[in-house]
Amino acid sequence: MTDHSKYASPLTARYASKEMAYNFSDDRKFSIWRQLWINLAVAEKQLGITDITDEAIEQMKANIHNIDYEVAAAEEKRRRHDVMAHVHTFGVVAPAAAGIIHLGATSCYVTDNSELINMRDALDIVIPKLASCIKSLSDFAVKYKDLPTLGFTHFQPAQLTTVGKRACLWLQELIFDLRNFSRARNDIRFRGVKGTTGTQASFMTLFNRDHDKIEQLDALVTKLSGFEKSYAVTGQTYSRKVDLDVLSVLASFGATAHKIATDIRLLAHLKEIEEPFEKDQIGSSAMAYKRNPMRCERVCSLSRHLMALLSDAHQTASVQWLERTLDDSANRRISIPEAFLTTDVVLTLLQNIFQGLVVYPKSIERRIKQELPFMATENFIMARVKAGGDRQVCHEEIRVMSQEAARMVKAEGKENDLIERIKKNEYFQPIIDQLDSLLDPSTFIGRAPQQVENFMKNEVQPILEEYAEALSNAHQEEVNV
Repeated sequence: MTDHSKYASPLTARYASKEMAYNFSDDRKFSIWRQLWINLAVAEKQLGITDITDEAIEQMKANIHNIDYEVAAAEEKRRRHDVMAHVHTFGVVAPAAAGIIHLGATSCYVTDNSELINMRDALDIVIPKLASCIKSLSDFAVKYKDLPTLGFTHFQPAQLTTVGKRACLWLQELIFDLRNFSRARNDIRFRGVKGTTGTQASFMTLFNRDHDKIEQLDALVTKLSGFEKSYAVTGQTYSRKVDLDVLSVLASFGATAHKIATDIRLLAHLKEIEEPFEKDQIGSSAMAYKRNPMRCERVCSLSRHLMALLSDAHQTASVQWLERTLDDSANRRISIPEAFLTTDVVLTLLQNIFQGLVVYPKSIERRIKQELPFMATENFIMARVKAGGDRQVCHEEIRVMSQEAARMVKAEGKENDLIERIKKNEYFQPIIDQLDSLLDPSTFIGRAPQQVENFMKNEVQPILEEYAEALSNAHQEEVNV
């Protein structure tokens, strides 16, 4: 079969970064298995297992990446056991170690521990990318902190805010996600060396019931594998609530990404803000004028998948009978890598979007002018009262004119002419010269600019300082079609 004659996941074939695709590749998986077998052998030898020779360890170290997949596939077909197939395959290229590879261990020693390594390393990939997204969006928020824009509640016109303040709402959720990513990453422990049902019974035999040596073995292999701690108790597997915890964090980010991309899609419809659109990009095969928000649409599409994967983790964690059942394996082969691959893709898309957001101030100003006269009516009333008017009379005059102006906008499709009506109304002549100042959009945005400044100083800047090195090494990945 050719590469084009069988299904390939779009996540790896079309979207994901090389580093994330490699993290969940067979080369990475089975080289981690071999490193884990080396770590186990080194620790067992150090603790007195004389059957393990220096030659055996050197042969294993020399062949970490020398994986004969044809031998492994043939052996797995014969034995129907993937771990034992790779024990055999490793032993073929490291014959001095053939008799001691996997000594005392169960399959989950390599499968579970390698998956914990994969998840930890995958979080190390996405955390700097999320920090980069925060940096790009924070630059945008600062740039537009003073630009008034119409706020919406229920997607109906509300009081004004600023473009930068709205971006801070997105930023805050991304900061929540960064906190969650970091916590999940730091919470991941090693399964350790726990044996078939987590009791370490096989190691009791291997070390002649020496409890201290068994505890030392667990601690030493944990350290050799790059972890400070292992889970204190396990069954045959580590608790699948660990997967649930990690995928919950990723799914939560999916909700954030979906919300941000949806907001930008709505703003694109309003012709206020758009995602980047390349010079030769085609928006529609039929409608040549279109500028469809395809990046944001892809974020929403993939984020839905990311959020849906959380259901797999919930259900898997809930049905792990007693010390374990194998109905988790096939599901987790799909759900865990796909959750990280999808997160990786969404972050790349968001970074591309944030760095190229296009703002249309004139379009924003026009929409403000359509709605601001209604919002300013209270200001008109107060100014007229200060000029000697009666509050109730003012209110009634404004109410009648506002209703008629609104009817003209809705029923006849005309522009909002409330200001012209006020200017022609004899009752409001004493404040005509104040109308421009009373309609200045900057007086309707409250403390939005100051909120942006405070948010940057107190919330965003400490994060950017914490990830300064990662940000300095960051590069913008190309967005695939």
